This record gives sequence, structure tokens and C-alpha cells, in this order.
Amino acid sequence: MPDSADEKLRITYVLTCGEGEDPQAKARDIALEQTVELPPGSVPAEVAGRIVGDVEKLEDLGGSRWKAVLSYDVSIVGDDIPQLLNLLFGNISLKSGILATEIGWPRALLAHFPGPRFGIEGLRAACGGVQGRPLLCAAVKPVGLSAKQLADICYQFAMGGVDIIKDDHSLANQKSAPFRDRVERCQEAVAKANALTRGHSLYVPNLMGSASGIGKRLEFVRAEDCKGILLSPFLVGLDTVRWIAETSELFILAHPSLAGAFFHPSHGIAPEVLLGEIFRVIGSDGVIYPNVGGRFAFSEAACLAINSSLRNPLGRLRPAFPVPGGGVDAAQVPHWIDRYGIDTIFLVGSSLYTQSDLTEASRRLLEAVRRHGDGGSITGR
Repeated sequence: MPDSADEKLRITYVLTCGEGEDPQAKARDIALEQTVELPPGSVPAEVAGRIVGDVEKLEDLGGSRWKAVLSYDVSIVGDDIPQLLNLLFGNISLKSGILATEIGWPRALLAHFPGPRFGIEGLRAACGGVQGRPLLCAAVKPVGLSAKQLADICYQFAMGGVDIIKDDHSLANQKSAPFRDRVERCQEAVAKANALTRGHSLYVPNLMGSASGIGKRLEFVRAEDCKGILLSPFLVGLDTVRWIAETSELFILAHPSLAGAFFHPSHGIAPEVLLGEIFRVIGSDGVIYPNVGGRFAFSEAACLAINSSLRNPLGRLRPAFPVPGGGVDAAQVPHWIDRYGIDTIFLVGSSLYTQSDLTEASRRLLEAVRRHGDGGSITGR
């Protein structure tokens, strides 16, 4: 939902009511549960008037489903991400039949959050100023390989011209490829390939770890001259992503690990809200999500909605790259460019690994993207 100069934070929920359940009472319960957590008669009138949410709209959608729009004073959020999530879907996540589908952002609230440091244009610049086509991303995997073996894969991808070569999100600090050894070797391998091809491929390490150790790993990544990192917001913490976005001067690719727990037809947070808006607000420059046709059950409508949420105007926040993963190979590139537009990063994995030569497979894919990129429409942008 577009931002607003209004001081109210508006959240739209779709309520699924069971037999005998009153939708008005259910909406009112959300307004109380997400704020004062007390019965109406127990809340001082002065506090209730300022703090308890208002049910502004209740619309019958048919089939025991109702659209409820609740508004809250922004003072309830303050200026931090954890409380924003707590207000959006805190206690009510433990209930049932409540799906958050839209957020109406007041500009005063958005002003507290950084959004993407680089955004689409900044990330293109980091990749050597690539214009006129989507970017390509490949994942280095599997976990269990040595740091040397992973670095060799990075080298092959970079020789093939892949723009962004990221760690698989499962690569952490395993004995098979310790974090420091892996980052050092992979970054060196990509730099070596760039020197030979005059390319601008970027290696993006996965930043995983404890709260006490992640800062030191971040320092090491910067010292190795990496330009970006991969983060899983629900594993390291959404506010950790915000802190890194504000302080590190690295671009951030966000991975959706654990986010699927929210994606249910009648309860949770809609993908375009969680991945498209929340992940953007906390500072993600690109957001990975499972493309339709891959091994996860996202619809094309959901993918297009995520794309729009990441790119649409939202206060002063820069637009971010959608990063669909799955179902993309050289033959399908024209279709997906036409559907998603050139301001997309295509994350490609299995279709490259099934071929005997990663470098040649990457070159063929890049050539297919280049051929179609300039003429690709932005349908669904």
C-alpha cells in the first residue's frame, strides 16, 4: 500500500471466521490484543483513546472471510523494527484465521527506517554499471565441499560472467569450509577471474553466526573487500539486518529461510508484505524468493505482487531488486524477462549444475539474457 502523510499506521487483515465467530468481535479483539492486552472495561479511557487500535473498515468477502482495516497511532511503534513486527503480528500469530495482507505506511514511521542502502541503481553500479538487462546470480553449493572446491566453483561462475556469486544460505562455519577460509578463497577466486575477463563479478558470502560473533565476521568480510553479503533475516534477526544496512556500507541480499512459516492461505503474513515490504524496510537491496515453477508452491500472482512491493514508491526508500530463484534456464529467460522486467536478478542453480561445464553454461545463460534484455518488457513490474 502507498505511503501516506497521515499519522496512522493502517494494517489490513483478512479474517476467516469459524462457525459462530463474530467478525466484528474478532477485529476488535485484534485491536486490543495487539496493544493493551486487556478487556475493554479494564483500560483507562485516556489510554484507550490514544493506544487501542480502531477498526476502520469491515467488509464481507464471502465464504466466512472478512476484510478488516485497523489503524494505530505510530507512537505505539516508536522507532524500532521489533515493535513494528510485534504490532503487525505479535500475539495474534498465536490465534487462527488472521492474515495480514497490506500495510499503509505513514511517512513519519518510514523516516525511522533506512530501506536499501544501494537499491536497484546502486547494485547495478556495484556490478560494473550493468544496464539494459537483468542481473544474474548463482549459488555456490553444496555444503560439505571444501573451501577450495567452493572457490573453484566461484571461479567458473565468474569466468562465465555471472554478476553475483553468492554462498548457499546453508554455508556457515562448518569444518568442511570454515567461514574465514571460505570467504578468503572465494573472494580471491572471483578477483582472479575478473582480472582475466575484465569482468565485474561479485562474491557475496553468507553472514551467519551468533549475536556475539557476527560483528567480527562482518569486519572480516569488509577487510576482504567483499561488496555485499547474504543474510537470512529470520535467522540472524530482522533488526540485525537493519543495523548492518545502516552501518556496514555493504549491499544486502535477503534469503527467505524460515519465512515460509508465515505463508498460509488463511493465517500469517502475505508474501508481498513480508518479503516485499518488511524486508525492504529493514534494508535489503535484493530479496530472494521461490519463483513459480520451482520446488516451492508460490503462484505467479504472488511473485508479481512481491516484485511490485519491492519496486513501488514507498516514502524515501529506494526500490529493491526482486531475486526469483527456480524455474529459470537459458530457454526460459525470454519468458521471465517479459513477465518480471529487466530490474530483476535471476537466481539460477540447478540448471547450471546439471551441465558438465559451469563456465560454458553460465556464458550461454548470460548471452540469452543479453539478447533478450534490451527488448524485454516490464510486464508485471
